[in-house]
Amino acid sequence: MSFFNHIYRKEAKPGRFLGVLALWGISFGLYRGIQDNYLAEIIHITPFERGIVEFFREMPGLLVVVILALMYKFTASRIFKIGIGIMAGGMAGLLLSSSSPFFMTKIFVVVFMVIFSTGEHIIMPVRSTISMDFAKRDKTGASLGISNSISQLGNILGFVLVTVLFIVLAGRGIERTDVLGYRIVFASSFALCTAAALVVIALKETTLSAHHRRFYFARKFRKFYMLEVFYGARKQIFITFAPYVLIVHYGADPSIMSILFAICAGFGILLSPLIGKLIDKVGYKLVMVVDTIILVFVCLLYGFSHRLFPHNIAFLVVCINYILDSIISMGSMAANVYVQRIASNQEEVTATLSTGISVNHIISIFIALMGGWIWAVTGIEFLFTLSAILGLINSIYAATIKKTEEELR
Repeated sequence: MSFFNHIYRKEAKPGRFLGVLALWGISFGLYRGIQDNYLAEIIHITPFERGIVEFFREMPGLLVVVILALMYKFTASRIFKIGIGIMAGGMAGLLLSSSSPFFMTKIFVVVFMVIFSTGEHIIMPVRSTISMDFAKRDKTGASLGISNSISQLGNILGFVLVTVLFIVLAGRGIERTDVLGYRIVFASSFALCTAAALVVIALKETTLSAHHRRFYFARKFRKFYMLEVFYGARKQIFITFAPYVLIVHYGADPSIMSILFAICAGFGILLSPLIGKLIDKVGYKLVMVVDTIILVFVCLLYGFSHRLFPHNIAFLVVCINYILDSIISMGSMAANVYVQRIASNQEEVTATLSTGISVNHIISIFIALMGGWIWAVTGIEFLFTLSAILGLINSIYAATIKKTEEELR
């Protein structure tokens, strides 16, 4: 308890909020553990079509500022509740898609994924805002780290459940392409997401305003917006196509993918608070520069391992690099702290973060759309080389942040 008192403001009561993050984390872990296998092996989405799916799935991210503007009278906590509810609705649709042949089509599955994604993107900026608002001013990085760790712990539990389920089904002679396993996972995820929605209803309403502008572009945040463009572009390649490389190119089944996701989440639990403290200690600029330099090597190995090593060794190398990318991505907390440090108030923080999400989605949705075509025409080598180049540009631009900006206020 003293640890939490050291990080959170005395009057803050983050317990219920962190509990919702845990429930949501398990639900999302179950869903994430099977998403790509479900698309590839049940719905038969090709790598080229995967980019098209991601284009629509990420569209809510582009529109999140407009969506939040429509709820400008709501507090951050109320928008957080609405976002959780919408996610539960999307998961109900995915459960329906796995239970009814009529809804088990590419169009319906994409529609339900978009609904789920809408709720997910709605809570992104307000989740960070609420987490930082609970914290003492010099502990915002640590607070974000704790929130991320709790979500990651939930993810691990979800991934482990998926792994166990598909191992049990395989032991009973049920093939990985049988929809039964996916239906069970969707049902479990829906139940937990609904539980999170019920708990979040009791979350105390705050007076913290969520958003009052459709788009908020202040001169002092211009570098943050540009960093979001580069980050969104290079990260989208990994989010969309890295799991598909493992499934399509190396034949990874849901159990393997879930174990891999669980390992990533495990490192998230261990390292997220440490990275948060590191951001507070050494500054967000250094973290933003270093993580993207490492990413360059990760991307190149991901794209060329099959040409450098035997198939089984290449698969191991790719898995390790997938884990490294998940660790590197935690450095994105630095951008949130950057915004919080130079913002005038918490309303400006949320407005800027939500605008940043839309900004990075402007490029990322087109990267996702073009990524499938690039894979089909040139192969994964060029696709991940592009990601490496974008990461290098991101690092160079982050290095231009001046010390005076970092010490503003």
